[in-house]
Amino acid sequence: MTEKLFTPVKLGALSLPNRVLMAPLTRNRAKRPGDVPTQMNARYYAQRASAGLIISEGTQISPEGKGYIDTPGIYSDEQVAGWRLVTDAVHEAGGRIVAQLWHVGRVSHISLQPDSQAPVAPSAIRAEAKTYIEGGFSDVSDPRELKTDEIGHVVEDYGRAAKNALAAGFDGVELHAANGYLVDQFIRDGSNTREDAYGGPLQNRLRFLREVLESIVANIDADRVGVRFAPFSNGNGISDSDPMTTFSGAIEALNPFGLAYLHMVEGQIRTTEAAGRAEVAELRKLFKGSYVANNGYDRDMAIKAVASGAVDAVAFGRDFIANPDLPKRLEINAPLNEQDRDTFYGGQEHGYTDYPFLDAVSA
Repeated sequence: MTEKLFTPVKLGALSLPNRVLMAPLTRNRAKRPGDVPTQMNARYYAQRASAGLIISEGTQISPEGKGYIDTPGIYSDEQVAGWRLVTDAVHEAGGRIVAQLWHVGRVSHISLQPDSQAPVAPSAIRAEAKTYIEGGFSDVSDPRELKTDEIGHVVEDYGRAAKNALAAGFDGVELHAANGYLVDQFIRDGSNTREDAYGGPLQNRLRFLREVLESIVANIDADRVGVRFAPFSNGNGISDSDPMTTFSGAIEALNPFGLAYLHMVEGQIRTTEAAGRAEVAELRKLFKGSYVANNGYDRDMAIKAVASGAVDAVAFGRDFIANPDLPKRLEINAPLNEQDRDTFYGGQEHGYTDYPFLDAVSA
């Protein structure tokens, strides 16, 4: 009997051959200058084309949206052409891929910003977080508060990025609204203390999210758009006084759009602890669409979650770094390659495109 995890599913307009998804993974290997994807990136993604769906690494929508060195963008013609190398390679290998649209907000450093300016944020509150710059990890810089009349330009950047994603050959997009980045910063009261129409009451704090989604779906069909939340994680120093209420409202704000899926980081990021998972199950009931679970899932957890109907698919992160053929390995319960954490961020082919496939290991 084939477990349901390894059977086809539809997420909106996206028809997937299995429910083992590749989560977005920052690898810091875009080309300088210009933060452009290359043939090396195309090879890496194509190797992982057996995923039900690949969600690309976070891809900045503008120069101001950048928070880590050597991460790719999707705002220039050169970047679009670079991503076309990637999407063509993935499609030729039989895969499907969506672009994760990313603006880091305050999780940045002046050395990464145009003209060494301060990063932008909903409010001028510095994140308790580090970022990756030339020379290694560093504390983030103090941000400045976005002026009310600047917010519309950022919203337009998201729409333009969605349009560029289509031009680059992506099958859809995912809005990164998790892990303490810009959309998450607007949603939560720990990072948004504005007194205009974008701050204060919850519906005001959700205004940016709604406007960004409106901008995106004006450029790409809503049933090719996903959203990622991490309600109970304090990644990158994010906080909220009442995440259950806040994200109940956020999820209800998604429903009118008819999106492809909701992708949720369950519990605390990069842990397997249960904190927040029960609450996530309650939040999941509010979303009128397909649900993708993420965070610390192993084979047995994923099989049970999908079989129970609690989730439609599971996104795996670091396991996909070391195992390009992860769906096959999970299906036949084969051993996984060991991860080389020293090569996660930055570098070249080593630790990126040279992990062995199961066939090579067997041989």
